[in-house]
Formats: sequence, structure tokens, C-alpha cells
Amino acid sequence: MKYYIIAGEASGDLHGANLMKELYKADAHANIRFWGGDLMEATGGTLVKHYRELAFMGFTEVAMNLKTIFANIKLCKEDILAFKPDVIIFIDYPGFNMRIAKWAKPLGFKTHYYISPQIWAWKENRITAIKRDVDHMYIILPFEKDFYEQKHNFAVEFVGHPLIDAIHNRKRTDTERFKKDHNLDSRPVIALLPGSRKQEIAKMLSIMLSVVDDFPDYQFVIAGAPSQEYSFYEQFLTKSSVHFISNQTYDLLSVAYAALVTSGTATLETALFKVPEVVCYKGGWLSYQIAKRIITLKYISLVNLIMDKEVVKELIQGELNKKNLKKELNRILTAEYRQNLLKQYDLLEEKLGGKGASFKTANLIFKHLT
Repeated sequence: MKYYIIAGEASGDLHGANLMKELYKADAHANIRFWGGDLMEATGGTLVKHYRELAFMGFTEVAMNLKTIFANIKLCKEDILAFKPDVIIFIDYPGFNMRIAKWAKPLGFKTHYYISPQIWAWKENRITAIKRDVDHMYIILPFEKDFYEQKHNFAVEFVGHPLIDAIHNRKRTDTERFKKDHNLDSRPVIALLPGSRKQEIAKMLSIMLSVVDDFPDYQFVIAGAPSQEYSFYEQFLTKSSVHFISNQTYDLLSVAYAALVTSGTATLETALFKVPEVVCYKGGWLSYQIAKRIITLKYISLVNLIMDKEVVKELIQGELNKKNLKKELNRILTAEYRQNLLKQYDLLEEKLGGKGASFKTANLIFKHLT
């Protein structure tokens, strides 16, 4: 079978790579062409375009780059027509993928969506397009099944969350070796996960690093995004207690004692590594004003959304300042708070449905094609 996969972000690259591994097992003759990143490319197949060329964040940045976005959509359509896949597999990234699905379905292409667009958060009216343009939807969050099937009468498959596999199947990190290799000392590590795009990294790191001098008994380590060069991060490495490690976020989380995390998939990854965290978010003024008027969720972190209560503290926009960040970091460093939080993390993992998401999805896709 010929598979065309479209992933437009770092998290999509991770899940796309694991899905590809399982597709190659399920289909010995799989021919895969994809939009993604380094992890997918290392798995095999043919990379068409890297996600670092696709990532635009916020309403204003998207508006400024419409010409590039439309050029990428045109390229994708032409490439699909030339490849003639048996199925197109969309991984999240709805602004781009839903446009391709709308175009592809009437042409007779089979459309499968892995990792649903978060239409339960905003743009719920996209359900009309999903029901029209998507043949099969594979969801990874437990509350999404009721949302689609009970509220919108659209059958979906809950496959569990692929992060559980990605974390459990990885090689265990040797803490002592890791610290030695990266010139870290014996102090506990506080991981800083500021995101993957330049504008959010710059905004988040400036605030995260403001508390460094207040915690001399800890060392802070910035998790560098694979999509950014070291030269970009150099401006933030002005203190001896601040270190930088690129493209090794899972290794870093496996040795971290606590973390400050920009909202997104990283909040869930941090929880699954059982690392106490403070969730941070501050966007551009205009983007935030627009977003808060159309997003009606009680929480922004996946941890709290899945648990339907505040498990981890969220500091959003004006609340994200040095005073509040220092207070919340002090709190997650206390023994009693940590013990209670880790119990909630265990319950979170149970709700996510256990291992096997990539295996289940790949085999369901192959089954639907044969």
C-alpha cells in the first residue's frame, strides 16, 4: 500500500514516526511519503517537507505568512496527485490538514485522521467538515469519544495516547552519565521547556529565567527544540547555573526534579515522566485577546483537561510573572505537594488507556484498506 502522511509539528513528527514503524510491521510492502521531521525521516520513507518550514504560531503570524502557507498547500496537492496514495493520513495540524482533506475526499482519496483537531476547545463548527471529509478518525484523549459520538453522532476509534508508548519504550537514561556528559553538577535539575517556536521561546524563557537566582540549590536546564539552532539560545545563557541541552527533552525530563513548561503537549509529557510542573503561557496581546474570546475551556494544559480539575498550576498571560512563578516553583519543590501530585499523575496515566496507540492505529488503518 502507498501511504501519504502529513504532520506539521514536532509532536506530530514523534507520533508519525511511531505510527510509521507499526505500518511497516503491518504492511510489508508499505510505501510511505510524508511531511514531517527528523524522526519520521529516520524511520524510512520519503520526506517531502520538514515541519520547521511550516510552523507559524498565533493569528498575526499566520496572517503575515499566508503566501507561504498557500504555496505549501499547492505543493502538497500536486505531490499527492503525483504519488497517488491508497490513503492519506493526517496527524493533528488542522489548519493545513483540513484544507487538504476537503480537497482530497471528492477526488476519491481515502482520508484517515490520527490525533483529532482539538475542536472541543475551539472551532467546534469544524465537525461539519470532519464528518464530510474524514473517513476514519483515531482519537487519543478519552473525553473525545463522547464529544464525537454522543454530541455529534460521528463514530471514532479511541486508541489510547501514543505518548505512553513513546515514553515507556525508550531506553532508560543513565542519570550520572547524562549529567557528566552535559557538565551538570550534583544539584537537582529544574527543566525549562519554553516551546518550539522562536517567538514563544523568547517570551517564555525571559520569564522562566527570572527566578534562577532565587533557587541557588538547583540548576536550570533549557530544553532546546530540534527546530532551532544553538545560536538562537545563546542570548539566554548568561548565568553559570543555566545550561542548555538540545533535542534531548525526554532524557532531560527523566532526570529532572521539577519543570517549568509552556502549555502544549509538553505538559502531558512532563506529567507522564512524573515530574512536578508549573504550566506557563503568555502570548502576544492581540492573539491572546482573540483566543480568550473564542476558547471556552476551563484549563489550557492537557493534564488538567483530561483530569477535569486543576492538577497542575497554570500561570496564564498576566498571572505569569516572576512573583507568581517563584511562589509556584517553591510549592512543587515541597515533599507533601509532590507526593500528592504524583498520585494524580498515576491516575492520569490510567485514564489515557495504556500502551499500544501506534500499534492499534496502524492495524486499524491497514484493516480498513484491505
